Amino acid sequence: MKKAISIILLIFLTAAVCFGLIACGTSGSGSGGEQEDVDVQKVLRVGMECNYAPFDWTQSDDSNGAVPIFGASGQYANGYDVIVAKKLAEELGYELQIHKTEWDGLIPALQTDKIDAIVAGMCMTDERKLSIDFSDVYYSADIVAITMKGNPYENAHSLADLAGAKVTTQMSTNWYDMLPQIAGAEITPALADVTAVVLSVTSGKSDAVVVDMPTAVSAQLSNPDLVILDLSEGDFAVEPGDVDMGIGIKKGNTALLDEVNSFVSKITPEDREAMMAQAAAVQPLSN
Repeated sequence: MKKAISIILLIFLTAAVCFGLIACGTSGSGSGGEQEDVDVQKVLRVGMECNYAPFDWTQSDDSNGAVPIFGASGQYANGYDVIVAKKLAEELGYELQIHKTEWDGLIPALQTDKIDAIVAGMCMTDERKLSIDFSDVYYSADIVAITMKGNPYENAHSLADLAGAKVTTQMSTNWYDMLPQIAGAEITPALADVTAVVLSVTSGKSDAVVVDMPTAVSAQLSNPDLVILDLSEGDFAVEPGDVDMGIGIKKGNTALLDEVNSFVSKITPEDREAMMAQAAAVQPLSN
């Protein structure tokens, strides 16, 4: 009888140990602080707005290589950032999860381990570098102003020519930090996202808005009357951090940062433009 009880106890303890090992396996990724089960594929949780074409947008199907948005049934993400994130996950051997996150929530989500990386066309400003680490440059984009055909400012060739114009852009961006360079302009409150920014100028609420060049070109696809201003006689003064974009990584996660930098180092300027052209070619006109 005692022997039978001992055998049953041994079986129970073995099952409990196995269950404990399984429970310790992780489907999470590069935060580096969790034990990983070799039989469970690591997950790279990437945050982006999914509302910033051509870098990232939301669509209703998986056409053209779109990726399901985690926790959002029937929603898929695509764009330059998605192409990059897919290649990054493949290179590192991770399963990719796209987490749709509002712009202001991206850095907090990274700091609190809700995501592992930000791939969202985020410029590497000095202020942001105080909060998170960045990879090497994965894209660079000039800052431009756009208006509509027929607007009194459509022939502006310098920032000085925009004096008196109503101008705005997206909140919490380096674009908004550029607006005071337009002397004499009426700077109106910042807007939530790129969609609202473009609508502001197409509806006439703003005379001009400030975005980056890929965003301006993307907006023209669905709004042919948009004009990208040639400010060659007096353009924005920018620092590298205003135009160079990096992949955001939580401070201290050097292992993931090193892996990401190894990946980024293999992306040539020609690769960047090819991926951007690929994104622009499949961008829905509604984005």
